[in-house]
Amino acid sequence: MLTAHKIKIFQSLDKRKFRQKYNLFLVEGNKTIKEIPTSKFKIQEVFSVDPSALTLDAKASEISAAELKKISFLQNPKDSVAVCEILENIELPQTGVQLVLDGIQDPGNLGTIIRLADWFGISQIICSEDTADFYNPKVIQASMGSFLRVNIVYTDLELYLKKSTFDIIGTDMQGEDLYSYQFPEKFNLVLGNEGNGMRDTTEKFLTNRITIPRFGKSQSTESLNVAMSAGIILGQIFGKK
Repeated sequence: MLTAHKIKIFQSLDKRKFRQKYNLFLVEGNKTIKEIPTSKFKIQEVFSVDPSALTLDAKASEISAAELKKISFLQNPKDSVAVCEILENIELPQTGVQLVLDGIQDPGNLGTIIRLADWFGISQIICSEDTADFYNPKVIQASMGSFLRVNIVYTDLELYLKKSTFDIIGTDMQGEDLYSYQFPEKFNLVLGNEGNGMRDTTEKFLTNRITIPRFGKSQSTESLNVAMSAGIILGQIFGKK
């Protein structure tokens, strides 16, 4: 049952401190909600305007479109909202290419990068402690369900990179041409902050640098969006495999 107290709690989950307080986050849309049971995430409750459209072990409570709008973070709410439990931050062994995010701030960028990782079969992303919160509703929406299949770890990047036994590759305007560079089988690909790039404390651990060459003659475009850069680089990496 969707009570006034629950509505107040769910509405507060757009802020990190309340997600941490209640250990909860929201997932919206039948398509993604149907995938949750096959993932590591646990559903606490489901609210739907049409519960019959969902086939879940967790029973969905029927609510009105007006009630859905009250608990949705979307301008045009979808059909259902699932209340899920936040997972413990656990690092898994590195199995191949791994993304390392240094201070990515935009939730949309993080969600898109998670989606790219899922598309290219990357199982884990390591994030600096100040990277956008993975459970932010905008991140969850932008990932389009890919958050269910990619492990996200927040940690002290300097300590993490210091102990890494694999190559650490980052982007640099003076780096080697992406299209001629020979990537190793296992490595960390570092992506820096949208405005400032990677920090000096991260850059000092790079073992190699690559750059995406500019083919256009216009100089008005100074740089590429970080998620766009990730897509170009990953396409080249896996296109060679």
